[in-house]
Amino acid sequence: MRIALDVMGGDLGPGEIVAGAVQAAREDGAEVTLVGRAADIERALRGLGGRPTGLDVVHAPDVIEMDDQPVNAVRAKPQSSMVVGIGLLRAGEASSFVTPGNTGAAMAAALFGLRRIPGVERPALATIFPTLRGHCLLVDVGANVDCKPDHLLQFAVMGAAYLERVFDRQYPRVALLSNGEEDTKGNALVHDAYPLLRGSQLNFVGNVEGKDITQHAADVIVMDGFVGNVVLKHGEGCAKLLGQLIDEEARRDPISMLGGLLMKRAFGRVRRRTDYDEYGGAPLLGVQGVCIVAHGRSNAKAIRSALRVARHAAEADLTGAIRAGIEAHARPEGAAV
Repeated sequence: MRIALDVMGGDLGPGEIVAGAVQAAREDGAEVTLVGRAADIERALRGLGGRPTGLDVVHAPDVIEMDDQPVNAVRAKPQSSMVVGIGLLRAGEASSFVTPGNTGAAMAAALFGLRRIPGVERPALATIFPTLRGHCLLVDVGANVDCKPDHLLQFAVMGAAYLERVFDRQYPRVALLSNGEEDTKGNALVHDAYPLLRGSQLNFVGNVEGKDITQHAADVIVMDGFVGNVVLKHGEGCAKLLGQLIDEEARRDPISMLGGLLMKRAFGRVRRRTDYDEYGGAPLLGVQGVCIVAHGRSNAKAIRSALRVARHAAEADLTGAIRAGIEAHARPEGAAV
């Protein structure tokens, strides 16, 4: 289960990405192909004590930058680390692909290089989100800012398949994010998507509000990519704010400092439960291959987690599970589009 890793795409530079791969190889036994500028990769490996067993290097001289226009960059830079990494997956030289690079470019490269699973209209990004009872899955969190009702139905099908196959969560509860629990609430997209989900074979539990996400009102929560990205970034901001407030208040006076020391282990557990580095990356559901899009600011820990997610998804045949789900939930003839 070799994983192709785009070393050049992250905000923190290739050194941090390589460090995550080295950790994964040494501690998890992962087999990783580092894709990027060979000189930069070898320099980073020397700084980390050399190349461990399981790591290979494939030279890719070009880089797709975060501010590049996605489609144009993919076409203009065929020797970029992202496009070359997708090519390794397409050629069967890797079982999965991980990138912390430009999200739009990752989607474009996957669509051009791997194509969609038959029947999938729009691939979607899904991410694990912490709740009081573990975690739920948010779909879509940024791949599609403008959606049709059919797209939301397919996001639900793909998200349910991901939880079932990768996390062994049987018959997951699926909900639609709205501004109210009643089936009359929501915008035109939510109104039209609701009957499609209700009439599907999914375990659809209706609408949920934003406040219900962290209460684990459903296992899979579906939304368009514009809303999903706002929800995700807001959640990350709230987690960071909470951590900073706890640190500030714990240092305010001697009594608080003593209480902070007594609660240090508990605070550490809370941080781990709300830390996106623990969850790795977001799978791009709906393309013919396992593609994991990690956060642009991913550190070594986050990259190691993303590699773990990629390996597990490939072992569980995520692509096959989604293909089967799409076939089983094909839209009935005459249903609204």
